[in-house]
Amino acid sequence: MKKFRPQPGFVVQAYRFALDPNAAQEHALRSHCGAARAAYNWAVGWVTASWWQRRTEETYGVAGAELTEWRPWSLPSLRKEFNQAKKTDPRFAAWWEENSKEAYNTGLANASAAFDNYAKSKNGKRKGARMGAPRFKSKHKARLSCRFTTGTIRLDADGRHVTLPRLGTIRTHEPVAGLLARVQAGTARILSATVRHERGRWLVAFQVETARDIRRVARPDVAVGSTGEIRTVPNPRHLNSALKRLRRASRTVSRRRGPDRRTGRKPSRRWEKANAQRNRVHHRVANLRADALHKLTTSVAGEYGTVVIEDLNVVGMVKNRRLARHIADAGFGEIRRRLTYKTRQRHATRIIAADRWFPSSKTCSGCGTVKAKLPLHIRTYECDACGLVIDRDDNAARNLAALAATAVTGTGVAGDQDTPRVSKPRGADRKTRTTRPRRKAGTGRAGGTTLPHQQQTETGDRTQAEPLTLW
Repeated sequence: MKKFRPQPGFVVQAYRFALDPNAAQEHALRSHCGAARAAYNWAVGWVTASWWQRRTEETYGVAGAELTEWRPWSLPSLRKEFNQAKKTDPRFAAWWEENSKEAYNTGLANASAAFDNYAKSKNGKRKGARMGAPRFKSKHKARLSCRFTTGTIRLDADGRHVTLPRLGTIRTHEPVAGLLARVQAGTARILSATVRHERGRWLVAFQVETARDIRRVARPDVAVGSTGEIRTVPNPRHLNSALKRLRRASRTVSRRRGPDRRTGRKPSRRWEKANAQRNRVHHRVANLRADALHKLTTSVAGEYGTVVIEDLNVVGMVKNRRLARHIADAGFGEIRRRLTYKTRQRHATRIIAADRWFPSSKTCSGCGTVKAKLPLHIRTYECDACGLVIDRDDNAARNLAALAATAVTGTGVAGDQDTPRVSKPRGADRKTRTTRPRRKAGTGRAGGTTLPHQQQTETGDRTQAEPLTLW
């Protein structure tokens, strides 16, 4: 095996494989994941204990200087306190030696990150919705996961087994020959391994530093939109095709004696068997959706030099009860996430996100007229100014593809890490405008200026923009 020497062009990526553990190994996996959850709960309780103590002392009028000191939540501090408590705390003293130290370090690291996110969110340093204080993880609801960063982490020479600290050698459900060849050639180095129970299977994900050569796309000068006419990819509707089986499985589950947390009733064996059968239907749908999204995004990222997407308000869209299931089944957010990292890391191409208020469907792709209203049930766009009649999605695709020629990335470099967002393209704003009257040919907007997309049509650049329909 050659010695690994990282060079420019190396990236960190994940390789995930399914495992086939035996009964003893599965018990050890669950024990490690349970140890990580226990360490997380201990850290949350240890840190928040000082919070509640200070609050109680304040009610008794204790001065600020005399209040109990805040307990730190940095990972070194938590690790130091946990190493002292695990030998005397009755919750750990009897069994903590059964698991690897990496299991407890996983829980402590997650707790430290949770407190950091909470503090940054409270101080306004973290984007997104406000985060609450970390809470205890339930034994029945917490996701089983454990991360290994030290110890024996390797791929066996036969290409069908992996070795992890304290867990030993575990057979993989699929061969790992691809990653093994990179490691043996010295072009990859395993940094860590994470085991997780997901969708009824045990999985191991290796974080690997490996060489990633930029692959040239098939048509680097072509831009593609997120909806369109030339290339149409229908929605597979995996959930709809499985609804009949899902309803039948759900009826079977409802007729069995299930658990009741209020009374402490435990589920029957027949309920557990029926619930497992229902979960297999959900898992199959999730696997089919993930596979379809990977194939779609890989083909798009590997073919076009510029990809244009829309910044849709998916949270607001799923509030419509008639569309929620179909929108969630399509996976809009996952498509954008995968397109972003595949275009940036694998092909160094450009991805552009149109502003949420860009009227891609209401704008005429021929003359630029914007309709005041365009209900969702109207699937054909008819322009009142130029008389263009075109499919609604095809019209939006042409507008997004034309947007690629006028958009500029944040740094001007292809594959910019931050997805550039085009704000107010073509002068669009958040106010709904009325349809403009028909104007003479050759005239633009107020002042007689020519629109950008009209210039592209005249010069012939528009022929390089090929729209795309995802569904």
